[in-house]
Amino acid sequence: MLSVRRVGIISKPGAGRARKVVAELLPWLANRGIEVRCDEETAAYVDGVEGFPRVTATEDVDMVILLGGDGTLLSAVRAIGGRDVPLLAVNLGDLGFLTAITVEELFPELERALNGEHAMGQRRLLRCELLRGGEVRSVYDAMNDIVFNKVDIARMIDIEALVDDQLVCSYKADGLIVSSPTGSTAYSLSAGGPIIFPSVDALAITPICPHMLTNRPVIVPLDSVIRLNVRAKDDAAFLTIDGQVGEPLKANDVVFCRCSDKTVRLVSPPRLKFFDVLRQKLKWGER
Repeated sequence: MLSVRRVGIISKPGAGRARKVVAELLPWLANRGIEVRCDEETAAYVDGVEGFPRVTATEDVDMVILLGGDGTLLSAVRAIGGRDVPLLAVNLGDLGFLTAITVEELFPELERALNGEHAMGQRRLLRCELLRGGEVRSVYDAMNDIVFNKVDIARMIDIEALVDDQLVCSYKADGLIVSSPTGSTAYSLSAGGPIIFPSVDALAITPICPHMLTNRPVIVPLDSVIRLNVRAKDDAAFLTIDGQVGEPLKANDVVFCRCSDKTVRLVSPPRLKFFDVLRQKLKWGER
């Protein structure tokens, strides 16, 4: 059973349904003697509630409740920074592979979570290291994916990919995606990549609109070290982490992608099976 004395709440800004949900959630938690720390977006939905930056709102809490979609979850994961705190994600929209609990299910599922009736799904993060001139310039952790995108209109970029020092391919494409199993249902899926079951220890390398149609997605072991050599000119390619943060790349930059030592714990209701979520979100079998 979870011992929950304090929770952090992170919300999507400008979400129409959030105001009513937050107004009901705060007294529900207070009636159970649970202290609440809201981020600034959550506090904006209710008068008289103090808001904190997301990093502060998730410090020293026993659980984080997230109100939004998958994008809000990815932002919350960055704020948590690898701390071992369970995340209960509630979807305020329609899609949401990771935020599959609906608003209508929030309070029953939260009650079950507090009673210890839910499993904890562990999702390992991806580590990305950007080297320039042989020195580490930036380090990122991603839950979904590490993406190389072109910047120039109607131009492709050149990226040389190696796995454990073995040359895979010199890609000429609109971009390249390295995704975790969690991220396999995100951008990689849209680019034709494979769906990877969350517990499978693997990474996917998916080219975006490759010039050679024989360039197909490749799955490699989770403990692989993927080296990506940027052959594009300065500022012609952009590195994006989880679709939310990143920076422009220079010619001859090197990016290493590997499994991170950080994980995220997601509160997983027993009814939410992976293929059930896929059928629901991807409309499989519907006529």
